[in-house]
Amino acid sequence: MRKVIFVVLALALVTGMVFAGGGQQQQQTGDRPGVARNRATDHLVWGMGSSPVNLDPSGANDTASSQLARNIFETLVVMDENNAPTIPGLAERWVWDDPTRLRVFIRQNVRFHNNDILTANDVKFTLERAAVSPQVGHITNMINRVDVINNNEAVIVLDYPFVPFLAHLAHSATGIVNERAVREMGDAAFGRNPVGTGPMRFDSWITGVSVDLVRFDGYWGGRKALQRVTFRIIPDPSTRQIALETGEIDVNGVAAQDVPRVLANPNLQVYRRWNLATEYIGYNMSRTPFNDVRVRQAINYALDKEVIARVAYPNVGRPTAGPINTMVWGSTADQLQPFEYNQARARQLLAEAGYPNGFTTHILVSDGGASRIDAAEIAQNMLAQVGITATVRILEWGAFLDATAQGDMDMFILGWVTVTGDPDYGLHPLFHVDNFGARGNRGFYNNPRVNTLLDQGRQETNPTQRAAIYREVQQIIRDESPWIFIQAGEVVMAAHPAMRGFEPTPVGSHDVFNVYFEW
Repeated sequence: MRKVIFVVLALALVTGMVFAGGGQQQQQTGDRPGVARNRATDHLVWGMGSSPVNLDPSGANDTASSQLARNIFETLVVMDENNAPTIPGLAERWVWDDPTRLRVFIRQNVRFHNNDILTANDVKFTLERAAVSPQVGHITNMINRVDVINNNEAVIVLDYPFVPFLAHLAHSATGIVNERAVREMGDAAFGRNPVGTGPMRFDSWITGVSVDLVRFDGYWGGRKALQRVTFRIIPDPSTRQIALETGEIDVNGVAAQDVPRVLANPNLQVYRRWNLATEYIGYNMSRTPFNDVRVRQAINYALDKEVIARVAYPNVGRPTAGPINTMVWGSTADQLQPFEYNQARARQLLAEAGYPNGFTTHILVSDGGASRIDAAEIAQNMLAQVGITATVRILEWGAFLDATAQGDMDMFILGWVTVTGDPDYGLHPLFHVDNFGARGNRGFYNNPRVNTLLDQGRQETNPTQRAAIYREVQQIIRDESPWIFIQAGEVVMAAHPAMRGFEPTPVGSHDVFNVYFEW
């Protein structure tokens, strides 16, 4: 802990420390590839910081699982480079019959990995199953039913007009599954042996070690260059970075602390792009004392968010004062007043809440995020200065998700990516009473006014009125402090210098099937 305090104080005095810029891909490449590889040129090895939880699109909504699902399954609609749902996927085209009826025309002669032909029945099965899923229902529960017209035409019927619905159809949670495979295997087995239509098919999964995908030569979109993709699970970011530099892996999401090291390496390509994520510290508001807004606000005053961001997340991201960052339509993060760093005010609020001498608590983090562990330890030190004794608990990613879904924590550090680019996805799953636990509201926040506004926002079609609804929601959330906002995120990826065809996305999961190596 003394080491952490020293680092905090030292970095706070360093001049010239700024949040890194983004928004455009930045690449640096040596004259010739200088990283050795001991495998075939059509074999990509991707470094991952955490293990997937479930490879069924309806079975999980964490980043690691979505990364795999994105490359095994396909959606009806695909996001374009501006994160707008405009590109035909498994639906060749679509038309709104009325605001609650979307008619989709499904590609013909598309094969699943088990050689079944895709039909509208698979679409119906997938979407109606997703709509009632405990894990992804918040993404699809506006679907009332899917009417099959014929093998290649279906009508998706919604309970109410929902403006961002096409973006939800581009979410990996709506990846079209093979109905026969799910029914024959059962949900649990399908989550370990998925069957989709994507350019890569599932091959093997060694828990905690790796997941292998292989090229699907029957893919409707044509044969891809890669024959195999191995997703290597390496939780420690420093070990993962060394594996990239020595050629054990080919591409890696760079930890904030390693960004200067990567930028200084002429034998690596570096990709940077602002993303749609917000990093936060949350509370379990079903527990005392976090059900008291004065306690939550006191902690917000007790923590110097600027120092936490600069030390735990150096070189990446930017400050934010709201739950959805400014890359998301309707965000008011740049208009909200941040909680200042004010220990005196923190002590005053704690005393008013009945805790003049503080209390004992814990902060839960996952083992795959060095920045989050650092942030927890820095917060631990700052809380001690206002009388709050906090311990830091570290769990493996899957166990962390289980614990926070069940409310087995006091405080926790996590992030959320507003994948659709719409405020509904950045607010409804996280702050609506219907989404307690695994669906997103892991802090068990329940405000009747916010619930009403979020329901109204889902059904409002006038953009001006929608913006006003979400503006009020964000102000209430800021004032009630269910989260401590740490930073708006940034994608930083590093890759082997010979790798080509990769484009990072702002949504937290990336396509790998267009990658190839050029020597």
